[in-house]
Amino acid sequence: MRKLAGVAELRSHVELELSGKTAVVTGASKGIGLACVEALAREGAVVVGISRDAGNLAKAQEKLAAHGLSFQPEAVDLTDADATRAVFERIGVPDILINCAGAARRTPVDELDSTALHAAMNAKYFTYMHATEAVIRGMAERGSGAVVNVVGQGGRAANPLHIGGGAANAALMLASVGYAKAYAGQGVRVNVINPGMTRTSRVDEGLEAAVRATGKPKDELLQEMVREIPMGRAGEPREVADVAIFLASPRASYVTASIITMDGATTAGI
Repeated sequence: MRKLAGVAELRSHVELELSGKTAVVTGASKGIGLACVEALAREGAVVVGISRDAGNLAKAQEKLAAHGLSFQPEAVDLTDADATRAVFERIGVPDILINCAGAARRTPVDELDSTALHAAMNAKYFTYMHATEAVIRGMAERGSGAVVNVVGQGGRAANPLHIGGGAANAALMLASVGYAKAYAGQGVRVNVINPGMTRTSRVDEGLEAAVRATGKPKDELLQEMVREIPMGRAGEPREVADVAIFLASPRASYVTASIITMDGATTAGI
């Protein structure tokens, strides 16, 4: 049985056919982005990880190096369209782009204003769009490419604490499907993953906003959030990464314009 399990484990890494593929992951230094970098590297892909913080990228490199894995770091602020274009000119057109960069801060509705709304779009929508715009035409000219946008279920389920970010997420879903339809005939696939509550630092940021809005203790709010998840737990970054790299792989060659919900059945619907 041990021998068979070993063979099965080895085959699981071969079957995604990612060895030698070039991949760029944005938001690569933490959370879901870092999990995607690790998963791609384990599959043999050549990975470039983008984050605006060089120090966080260095820490991520150290973490993966402990497991014998590596990636090329690129520190750039993706809210800057020119800087984004320049970094992708250096990198070239990858086989895979996985967007995880940027998160709109949750803001109690009484604190919401035009500045916060613009910040939400810049942090989430435009970071993804700048990266996508920098590569998708090159992918189409080549005749192949896969884009996976890790967006968030907040674009489908309205939350008074997440109006700006939810609007950015909804816009990203529409744009992603639009790109998918536009370039499907040229070999480019674009898909979306919508995680619900996932164990990253962003959960804590959301809880801080909820504390300000409700006055409840953070521990109590966290327990309430988990109780609303039918599976009884938050998701793990690696679980989202597993789905992302499948969607990016040749094994998902007929999957495009899809929006995958990963929230433990919280917003289950047809």
